[in-house]
Amino acid sequence: MAPKRPRGAGAFPKPVESPAPEPPDPSELYAALDLGTNSCRMLIAQPKGSGFHVVDSFSKSVQLGAGLEQTGRLSRSSMARTVQALRICQKKLDRNKVRRMRLVATEACRRARNARDFIRQVRRETGLDLEIIAPEEEARLAVISCAPLVSTKTEQLLVVDIGGGSTELVWIDVSSVPGRDRPKAIMRLHGGFHPAESPFPAAKVVDWISVPLGVATLRDQFRDVEDDSARFALMSWFFEENLAEFTPYHSDQEHERFQIVGTSGTVTTVAASHLGLKRYDRTKVDGLRMTSDQIDKVIRGYLALGPSGRRQDPRIGEDRHALIMSGSAILQALLRCWPTDRLSVADRGLREGLLYAQMSADGVLEDGPF
Repeated sequence: MAPKRPRGAGAFPKPVESPAPEPPDPSELYAALDLGTNSCRMLIAQPKGSGFHVVDSFSKSVQLGAGLEQTGRLSRSSMARTVQALRICQKKLDRNKVRRMRLVATEACRRARNARDFIRQVRRETGLDLEIIAPEEEARLAVISCAPLVSTKTEQLLVVDIGGGSTELVWIDVSSVPGRDRPKAIMRLHGGFHPAESPFPAAKVVDWISVPLGVATLRDQFRDVEDDSARFALMSWFFEENLAEFTPYHSDQEHERFQIVGTSGTVTTVAASHLGLKRYDRTKVDGLRMTSDQIDKVIRGYLALGPSGRRQDPRIGEDRHALIMSGSAILQALLRCWPTDRLSVADRGLREGLLYAQMSADGVLEDGPF
């Protein structure tokens, strides 16, 4: 006797569908846009614990400062490229119904004689209100973006933000702050480098400087030097000369309690090269610690490759190969002044600082470890 076929046998299984994620509440969203000399970047995020969750992002090389060194003006082609990128940002902001945002421009717009005309053009063509921020605010925002990477053992901290048109350095003393509170003390600098009296232990800004040389402007100044190694050496020494007025704790520094945090495409590219990454992976790069010797080895490798080798190196990438040696020259100059075995790589910067500052001011971040 043949066995009975069970009821429902052979029927298609009922599909199990995972529910679509709930779209974020627009009232919880914040946006930050950073228009620099070389790139246009934007993040849209919502607060999550003591940090935030990224909902949408945008990044494009627009080369806004192309030709600025020679003419003192933003060119028509660079402005057109930038407006096109900003239109994409505006559509993302509208799609996500973002209402709380800060949209800032930095060194190229600070220096260009026609910057105000460009800001008006952006408002007219995209509806976006760009704000040109001062060097001190740019430095401060870079600092607070790096707060989560500050070691609880650090007493002296140097934050370095290598941009396209300028480089910001901020030296912070946190020796009077209990170790576990040091990252939070740095976050509290969102109100200014010299905040009002507070019941909390404060991070002290010893000194800061904004050098009007970044990866694009430094490269442009030495574009006429044909020899690759000579150009690199000249760029590095020229940058160091521009640090003459910034010498806190210049030679008397304990490596054990001193930390440099570097935030820029240069620093993250050097880190990716050190790790041998063929495809960039932020989770492996952000927070990585490197020694001066490891960084020097990567830079010497770049020099050995030459311009054509760097162009083809997948660790550097097409967008970065033309700027990596000027950025490396800045990095090498810094490590000559302050050698360290604790350079922390930060894949974060002005956008993250803008988000942290807005969220901290609104009191929507939880008080806990980052």
